[in-house]
Amino acid sequence: MLIPLNDERWGGTTAIVVYTLIVINLIIFGYQISLSPWQLEGWFQSWAVIPQLFVADPLRHLITLISSQFLHGSPLHLIGNMWFLYVFGHSLEDWLGSRWFLPFYLGAGVVAALIQVCFSAQSPIPMVGASGAIAGVMGGYLICFPRVRVRSLLWLGFFFTFVRVPAVFYLGLWFAFEAYRAWQSNPNEPGVAYMAHVGGFVLGMAVLALVRWRDRQRDSPP
Repeated sequence: MLIPLNDERWGGTTAIVVYTLIVINLIIFGYQISLSPWQLEGWFQSWAVIPQLFVADPLRHLITLISSQFLHGSPLHLIGNMWFLYVFGHSLEDWLGSRWFLPFYLGAGVVAALIQVCFSAQSPIPMVGASGAIAGVMGGYLICFPRVRVRSLLWLGFFFTFVRVPAVFYLGLWFAFEAYRAWQSNPNEPGVAYMAHVGGFVLGMAVLALVRWRDRQRDSPP
């Protein structure tokens, strides 16, 4: 297991949006765990993306494309998502600027959820989590900082060490595993929304590649 700790580009402006998103997610999860089981079920029914319901009436459930990004199914789900947002989000927010980072983040989450819905249109299972949005951040990071090294913990169960790996290696490996899992899994059964991860990551790469191309065109001499 390779766990990212931080990147070597640390610095720049304070990632206000990243830290605010983390705090909001923590507060909402704190509220979630205060609910009884039947209240939590109703909470998810109201604010999570439920593919079956969304396909039947998209306009009525449109808000869930945003609200579901702030819900999580377990403490481990929340911690994992927020940690990856922290590791990869601060540099991308610094590069994009806080003004653009938030719509990029939320937009990636929306598109990721829609892609998952397309593959699980008849599923009655609530979809929750910021994973699609964070996958978009990781895809964007790969385009902007492919050679930046990511300090990581390599854990082999009985042995661990610290390594520094290029972002292109770490994120490329992550995407390959997610794509393989998406291919192997049934999106209509309970489990991880792998297609949302794949879709968010590809969208993040595409958007940032387009932004970088536009900047190069603008800065090139006539």
